[in-house]
Amino acid sequence: MVPSAPLDASPAPKGSARLSPLNDAHIAAGASFTDFAGWQMPVRYSSDLAEHRAVRTAAGLFDLSHMGEIVVLGPQAAEALDHALAGRLSALELGQAKYSLLLNDAGGILDDLVVYRTGADRYLVVANAANRQTVADALTQRAASFEADVYDESDDIALIAIQGPRALEILQNVPELGIEAGADVPEDFEEKDIEQALAELKYYRSLSGTYLDHPVLIARTGYTGEDGFELYVSPDDAPALWSALLETGAGAGLIPAGLASRDTLRLEAGMPLYGHELTTSTLPSQAGLGRVVALSKPGDFVGRSAIERGAPEDARVLVGLAGSGKRAARAGYAVHARAADGGSDAGASDAGSPGAGGPEAGSPGAGASDGSNTPVGEITSGALSPTLGHPIALAYVDPALAAVGTALDVEVRGTRIPFTVVALPFYSRKKN
Repeated sequence: MVPSAPLDASPAPKGSARLSPLNDAHIAAGASFTDFAGWQMPVRYSSDLAEHRAVRTAAGLFDLSHMGEIVVLGPQAAEALDHALAGRLSALELGQAKYSLLLNDAGGILDDLVVYRTGADRYLVVANAANRQTVADALTQRAASFEADVYDESDDIALIAIQGPRALEILQNVPELGIEAGADVPEDFEEKDIEQALAELKYYRSLSGTYLDHPVLIARTGYTGEDGFELYVSPDDAPALWSALLETGAGAGLIPAGLASRDTLRLEAGMPLYGHELTTSTLPSQAGLGRVVALSKPGDFVGRSAIERGAPEDARVLVGLAGSGKRAARAGYAVHARAADGGSDAGASDAGSPGAGGPEAGSPGAGASDGSNTPVGEITSGALSPTLGHPIALAYVDPALAAVGTALDVEVRGTRIPFTVVALPFYSRKKN
């Protein structure tokens, strides 16, 4: 949901770029900006490493106001979404959220989404910024034969995310944050204060809250691999809420974080990024997302026939790769089979334990071949992991070379560097 690392700051775009309702706050905090999906968004405030580590050890605050928010409303809203999306959205309970996919007729991925059931007949669909119009148009077309209306409310919603092990503690102490009286929230929340309600809110659940007596949707979701919350609020109320969060969390280590750290965080958590791991020519099964597709749901849905046919046997599949040393594999780099003798251009200094439980990078793995110049895959995202201390990457590789433990080489600026296929995610937080 964010650009792939590394991200380069650029001068503030003039004229054409859209500005977040928090833009003034970002400028005051010394942010560097990037132009992403037509928006001027903060890429970093201090350093990518400091912001990444803050999220892993304390908390980080993200502006996600560039995301798309589309409402599907009506007596057949659930049926419309079951037809439009790959998942079974009609099974959602009030206040529950679900990760889903918008497919094309060929089974390719138009976007990955999070869908919240926010009312009896009301669903909020959150789309990637670059795909907002694509999603709005597709949902409108696919809902046309149902008693359901589609509204693009992106311009009326700002999105703030607080992520990290201290996110709950900070949010519980924000002044003027409360539960909306009489709102469509689970019955057992109605008599609780906000502190207790937040503590008991489950992952991928939401509740209707208030800030300064104005509505705010509070969701326990995120894209960093940490516990955290996403807050949907009016653009007019966003600056005050942003400031209140920073002030409340100052003593707990909360700092603002930009898109660059968000990308390395999601990569460590093994979360796919649209445009890199997910594309219109990628089937969910290739990306390890076959479980997201509900083939058991009744009726037809867009892309069903293609999903039932499946991907070709030789279609590449997504894997995690771990290396050693400090040379990161970046998107677009070629992946090669390891030579049968286990050799590589990197030399002994780069051959060692890649971490994440994999075998030594220099050892031959299942499916290793003669190390020919014909690539067997391609990196889609990669970075030197700030948390793990070694290079990690996501890549599509030939299925015969996808088993955990397989030794591969990545061509990094003309030199082949040893990597090993490892299980995803690269990083998992410790849960209480």
